[in-house]
Amino acid sequence: MSDNDRRARGEATFKAVYAGDVIAAPPGYDFSDIMLETLFAEIWTRDTLSMRDKRILLLGMIAAQGEADTFKIQTKAGIKNGELSAEDVRDIHIFVAQYCGYPKAAKLLFPMEEGIAEGLADLKKANEGDGAEA
Repeated sequence: MSDNDRRARGEATFKAVYAGDVIAAPPGYDFSDIMLETLFAEIWTRDTLSMRDKRILLLGMIAAQGEADTFKIQTKAGIKNGELSAEDVRDIHIFVAQYCGYPKAAKLLFPMEEGIAEGLADLKKANEGDGAEA
């Protein structure tokens, strides 16, 4: 696969993973070029684990690092992509608290709820735009 093909595949996967809410940097930034051409073009596209499985793993790793903003972004994307329900995310949060500690989990609570609310609102808008009932 050419570098251009890997970049295009990576950008498409990046857009799907983030449900269109995060914009990839333009070509020419080594960090983002490597990330798109490796992580998103090669790793996220492997089919052994489902996208839902990958999202759950990612949420756990992000939670362990205490990255509340990223937890919100991934929560919202998981909801918008139909990979996770609000109940799933809340249960992940409870599980995370047991292994990562309550102080880290507590910092995730409000960003998580914002991500759920925003993801559900975006889903509702998308369904209304498609003429479907929410």
